[in-house]
Amino acid sequence: MTDARRYAPATERNREPILAVLRRFLPEMGVALEIASGTGEHAAYFARYLPLLIWQPSDPDVDSRASIDAWAAGGGRPNLRDAIDLDAAAQDWPVKKAEAIVCINMVHISPWESTEGLFAGGERLLAPGAPLFLYGPYRRQGVPTAPSNEAFDANLRARDSRWGLRDLETVVELAQTRGFALEHVIEMPSNNLSVIFRRV
Repeated sequence: MTDARRYAPATERNREPILAVLRRFLPEMGVALEIASGTGEHAAYFARYLPLLIWQPSDPDVDSRASIDAWAAGGGRPNLRDAIDLDAAAQDWPVKKAEAIVCINMVHISPWESTEGLFAGGERLLAPGAPLFLYGPYRRQGVPTAPSNEAFDANLRARDSRWGLRDLETVVELAQTRGFALEHVIEMPSNNLSVIFRRV
């Protein structure tokens, strides 16, 4: 049998710091919908350490979903659901309710329409007070962008002109139009940020 699992080298480096933030801001119980789960490594790891949360991974890419499900099968976690086909930019999502949304490293590796769709979907799904968590690199007004992030941004834009690091202030403005308030911005390793919004 072919192992469908994919590997993202950054996952082992960032999963523990991200988990520490998630422990602070996610509810103890309920459904945590992960948007753009990619390889599925994060989903398998977080489901292990957040056992009372039902972790719902998703991705629009069929090979990514196969990887996610392969990681899930290897972990034997009853709180980790099968991956679902979900495009953040779509108007209809195959999920109608969640207690939290988690989105790691999607905003800069997707068209802006995906970020717009993320907050539109969050507005539909989340109840007041529920968190929406973002992780990744951002540009910030008045804060110099690290040379490594500048190089990463150039690489992304060369791969797809619709991709690239976003201005955090622009993301916050978008979130506010969809009924989300910025709660925390937390510095993370390797010049990344954890950004926590709350549905108002």
